[in-house]
Parts: sequence; structure tokens; C-alpha cells
Amino acid sequence: MAGAGSAVVMVAVIMLCSRVFADPDLLQDVCVADLTSELKVNGYTCKSNVTADDFFFTGLSKSGATNNSFGSAVTGANVQKIPGLNTLGVSLARIDYAPGGLNPPHTHPRATEVVFVLKGELDVGFITTANVLISKSIKEGEVFVFPKGLVHFQKNNGDSPAAVVAAFNSQLPGTQSIAATLFAATPPVPDNVLTKAFQIGTKEVDKIKGKFAPKN
Repeated sequence: MAGAGSAVVMVAVIMLCSRVFADPDLLQDVCVADLTSELKVNGYTCKSNVTADDFFFTGLSKSGATNNSFGSAVTGANVQKIPGLNTLGVSLARIDYAPGGLNPPHTHPRATEVVFVLKGELDVGFITTANVLISKSIKEGEVFVFPKGLVHFQKNNGDSPAAVVAAFNSQLPGTQSIAATLFAATPPVPDNVLTKAFQIGTKEVDKIKGKFAPKN
């Protein structure tokens, strides 16, 4: 009977530990991020002096500057801009596109993305892990979903500016732009990796890296 009793205790401990470390629910009303804290956790530590401004942001009310090589601008509204989002698992962004502008192929490793078109028309798409392109043209008032972690893009093929609001199920979804990740990493990805992966020569690799070099 002692062995059976020990087994019951062990099961209870395992269940308790699973509850403690896997509880997806908030354990307080708010946990406003202390962006100045040097303590590193999976998220931000909570600060005590909470104000309404911790939950407020005006940055999405204005168009971003699209006078760059891609013709697009992303304005994030994540926990780093709205500390009150800490532990809440949601964030927003605004993306503006000049005529012909592109939000280049990228991934969000920590979130699914939903875009709502504010104005204009966009060609959008994502690629599955089976290398299947799922794409569509979307216009003002329409919504499109990009599944978590999959490579996706948006392109304005119109002759007028376009804009979307994007929603994420993460307070800090992260973004990895495919080209910049591979050709502008620090320290750099070895040339022999890139030449073999893309089936191109060293000169082509150097030329592409030059496109991503910081401008003086």
C-alpha cells in the first residue's frame, strides 16, 4: 500500500507542477512592463506606478514614411510602445505602402497576423511549408490572415498609397525579413552557405550584401 500511496502523491505533484508552469491565464489585473528593468524574463517585469498613458498610443494615427528602397513603412504598437500590453498577448501595427511599395517576404515567429485594409488595394500571400503559395488581392475594408511563422508579403501594385492595420496574438511578435536576415546578419552568414543555398556565385552574394550595407 505504501507504494500505491507514493504513486498517488507523485501524480498529484506532477499535476500541481503542470498547473503552476503551464497556466495560460493572467494572475493579476495588469502587469505594465518596466522597460528600464535589467531583469530579463520571458517578457518584462511589472512596474508599480501604473498610469493611463501605459495603455495609450497615438502612433497609428499617422502614415509612416515610405520614401525608402521598399516603399513601405511599419509602425509597431507592441509592448515596447504600449507597456500595458505586457502579458496580454496582443499587439497592433500600421503598415503604409507607396504606389508600388512592398513589405518584403518575412515571418513573425511568435504570432499569427491579421490585416485589415484601411485604404488602397494590395496583393498579399503566404507560403506553406510544402512551398504552396496562398495569395489574393485585397482592398479597403477586407481582411486577410497570415498563419504564425509562415513567410508572407504584401505588395501595392496600384498607383495610389495603401495602408493596413495588422493585429497579432503576441505582445511582441518579432519580425524576420528573409533577405535582411540572410544578407545583413552580424556576424555575416558565410558566403559559401549563401552561394550553395541560392545557387549563385560569390560576386552575386557580395552585390546583394552591398544592397543591405548601412548608408553613411
